[in-house]
Amino acid sequence: MAVDGTWKLVVNTPMGAQESTLVIQSSGGTLTGKQSAGSGEGRPIEEGAVDGNDINWKASITKPMPMTLEFSGTVDGDNLSGNVKLGMFGSAPFSGTRA
Repeated sequence: MAVDGTWKLVVNTPMGAQESTLVIQSSGGTLTGKQSAGSGEGRPIEEGAVDGNDINWKASITKPMPMTLEFSGTVDGDNLSGNVKLGMFGSAPFSGTRA
């Protein structure tokens, strides 16, 4: 599928740009994979879904505080962009490129 692969993401948070790596694979309408930040091993994404080039998933983080991030984006070739809900901190735009 067009969404499968490794993506380098940048989320523009109130604390500055936060980088992560997303490795995903789609099967039917389901999206699975892992997302990692820094040198971390990566955590499985949750509730991943794909509809054509539109994708969404949740990622749990522990730093700077425990929270579940809710991503919603669109793949356009080798680019990915959208918004992420930052728990009680509102939402922020994110962008990514295929690695």
